[in-house]
Amino acid sequence: MRLRGALLAAGMLALPVVASAQPVTGLYLGAGVGVNLMQDEQVKNSGGPKLGSDLGPAGVISLGWGLGNGLRFEVEGDFRANKFDSSSGAFGGTAADGWERKYGAMVNVLYDFVGIGPVQPYVGLGGGYQWADEQNVSVYGRTGSANLGSHTEGDFAAQAILGVALPIQAAPGLAITAEYRFMALAGDRSYDTTFSPVGGPAYRGSTKLDDDYNHSFLIGIRYNFGQTAMAAATTAATAATPAPAVQPARSYLVFFDWDKATLTDRARQIIKEAADNSTHVQYTRLEVNGYTDTSGTPQYNMGLSIRRASAVKAELIKDGVPAAAIATQGFGETHLLVPTGDGVREPQNRRVEIIVH
Repeated sequence: MRLRGALLAAGMLALPVVASAQPVTGLYLGAGVGVNLMQDEQVKNSGGPKLGSDLGPAGVISLGWGLGNGLRFEVEGDFRANKFDSSSGAFGGTAADGWERKYGAMVNVLYDFVGIGPVQPYVGLGGGYQWADEQNVSVYGRTGSANLGSHTEGDFAAQAILGVALPIQAAPGLAITAEYRFMALAGDRSYDTTFSPVGGPAYRGSTKLDDDYNHSFLIGIRYNFGQTAMAAATTAATAATPAPAVQPARSYLVFFDWDKATLTDRARQIIKEAADNSTHVQYTRLEVNGYTDTSGTPQYNMGLSIRRASAVKAELIKDGVPAAAIATQGFGETHLLVPTGDGVREPQNRRVEIIVH
């Protein structure tokens, strides 16, 4: 019940404040370092003392995949360590010593929201498994002491994540992150213990630790591979660049299969014709503009239109057109050749237009 209540409280803190997502697409790698605050840890026997601890180091590294619609999934490895410094309860205890080091693996589900000013907020929930390694843990009091020695026990764990990312404009795909993470271990952990009462013989027993709640504050970095193309696509979509108003001297249309950027044999014939004819006129440049139909998300279609334009440019260069004379641009699902509604697979809209100026 304590675990569920704590996770519910953390989830309420992570309620979205913006409705629209600012998505991360594809593979990304993240890492963070900071401090961990461990709440007083309850001992369930031996008089039920609580163990207090100092702030300690924390770190995470994660590998994830963004779906392009705000959702992200990642796997994470983490580490936390705290030094015990006080106790209450058993043996009239006032002091404690030793370390608790936690490490494990978590699977997280996260959601990105539209940026607020320069930052992009996100929230997440995760579950996994953690090992709690007690290193030379001792409890001291007026009537005796207890020593847990050094031993490791594992438990299932859950966590809630609240964070913000600050994209670095000079390095597309790179962002600085700041996170708060609440992590709780789900059950009790038992450790062999040597009890040494004052004036009596030492004896062996077992100590159960409970209530392993952790608050981590982390600063890190995240790199979204291939974000250069996505950043260019987002800029083009936001700017809504209009199609060139000047009438071209010559124009050629190359069509593509659905969700493809590969050239068909017919497409290569048309590109070869455009390349050959450009040598017979006095041209200043060639525009290669990519488009898609309305199936798929606007972000995905923007990237697909860029890939189609790039494929046509590569074929033009192969056919003898200088690379410096070719300008490529993607317009995504804008400027439809055949007007349709959203989500329509229209072959005439899946095209690249070659304009010879």
